[in-house]
Amino acid sequence: MEKDSILHLITAAKNASPFDVNMAIDAGFDQVIPYTNVALPEVVGLTQDAIFSRSPSGIKRESIFIGGRDIDLAMDMLGAAEKAMFPPFEISVFADPSGAFTTAAAMVAKVELQLKKHFHTDLAGKRVAIFGATGPVGGCVAVITANLGAEAILVGHKTVDEVREKAEGYNQRYGTRIGFADGTNENAKQAIVNTADVVLCAAAAGIRVVTIGQIAQSKTLKVIADVNAVAPTGAEGVDVMADGVLIEGTEVVGIGALAIGNLKYTTQHNLLKQMLAADKPCYLEFMAAFEMARSLG
Repeated sequence: MEKDSILHLITAAKNASPFDVNMAIDAGFDQVIPYTNVALPEVVGLTQDAIFSRSPSGIKRESIFIGGRDIDLAMDMLGAAEKAMFPPFEISVFADPSGAFTTAAAMVAKVELQLKKHFHTDLAGKRVAIFGATGPVGGCVAVITANLGAEAILVGHKTVDEVREKAEGYNQRYGTRIGFADGTNENAKQAIVNTADVVLCAAAAGIRVVTIGQIAQSKTLKVIADVNAVAPTGAEGVDVMADGVLIEGTEVVGIGALAIGNLKYTTQHNLLKQMLAADKPCYLEFMAAFEMARSLG
């Protein structure tokens, strides 16, 4: 008799995300077991308990999902889980803290598609300004776009020091060259928009960071994407359903939160199914999520 498929959901948070639980069950996992308040040193023990409790054929029906809210901690947990395994006791691991990896992947894939469709170009060499840069989605899109050859800029909304620290940390960890800029007042914000090819809005729900007037003044801006679906949206003039629609009165293409969200959902679903179907273990993080989102369009 075939054993149940099990997803061990590991998170440093107090609670497991119901969103992730639902996604895993809808992707085909029979059982989803949460482990909450997990510290990094505990990941090895949990992983080895999972892999040693079944035969090598049985553990092909097991996977690990890393949740939480901290993208660096999630990557560390993924690495710890991977190092805890050895052939033939190996299972797949997928990190997606707060859905940040799949959301960021979907956002960047949508932008890349619209750059190709409307401007016959890609992200290489483009100046990408990221608002809401201190959150997990903002940090993740910075790393992904930098890996694609863009000039990624973290924009500080409250202080510059925080985005400077974030940029330096990402550069050291991921080998990127992410920059930072002062966006603490409207004049500084306008100067950033005026020189950007792409603006990505990843601020908290209900916070407007870019106005249509600022967008219209830019002579370089091509695409703006916003993951905030709560009024007021992060980018004025970008409808939540927009999927490559010109912003009224401009030549800038807008991508809204629900268009990004639909691709994020499909990306996470397919990565979960990939773990279920894999003959060999796979280790899935933000770049794997991006490649999946890019393939799904």
